Amino acid sequence: MSELSSTTTYTLPDENEIPASIVSWCLDPTRTTLLIHDMQRYFLAPLSPSVRDPLVRNCKVLLTRCEALGVPVLYTAQPGDMTDAQRGLLKDIWGPGMRADPSHREIIDELTPGSKSTILTKWRYSAFHRSELLDLMRDLGRDQLIICGVYAHVGILATAIDAFSNDIQPFVVANAVGDFSSEYHRMAINYAATRCGVVLTTKEVFQ
Repeated sequence: MSELSSTTTYTLPDENEIPASIVSWCLDPTRTTLLIHDMQRYFLAPLSPSVRDPLVRNCKVLLTRCEALGVPVLYTAQPGDMTDAQRGLLKDIWGPGMRADPSHREIIDELTPGSKSTILTKWRYSAFHRSELLDLMRDLGRDQLIICGVYAHVGILATAIDAFSNDIQPFVVANAVGDFSSEYHRMAINYAATRCGVVLTTKEVFQ
């Protein structure tokens, strides 16, 4: 069992470090949705400033750009204070997890959800698990998902794989996701680019 601890200091990948994606899908603002994944105080606290600051800044750029284009914005957030039954096997690996206290549970101020945003309760690694995400996207007629947030090799990657498995095209924004280390970060984006989606930079989203 491991609780979250301080992460290593590294630099988010730039356009010269993005792995080539096998697929050549193109983002369309009439087809896509933005998912801001787990950007809660509890999950951001362990990140070093070298990761946290550009991560938050790039997520904010995506949020602003998508709102301006009328792209639906969704958030995931764990509820905190999960019972053992709710936590399930997560407890064996990560311990009891966050508290329901605002110092843990609230989405960071820089990315405060707007009145038109939807917040999905997050129960497992994938944002699709036991949530309304798939039904919501189908109701909206959306089949593309831009994913940003934390952690790249855990929930971000699991969500991208589930999107792909449901015929939703995932776009993982390499410099708008963060992780425990450079190695985990690059493993996640390499897998996404070669197995389930498109990896791109913030600048390339609706360029």
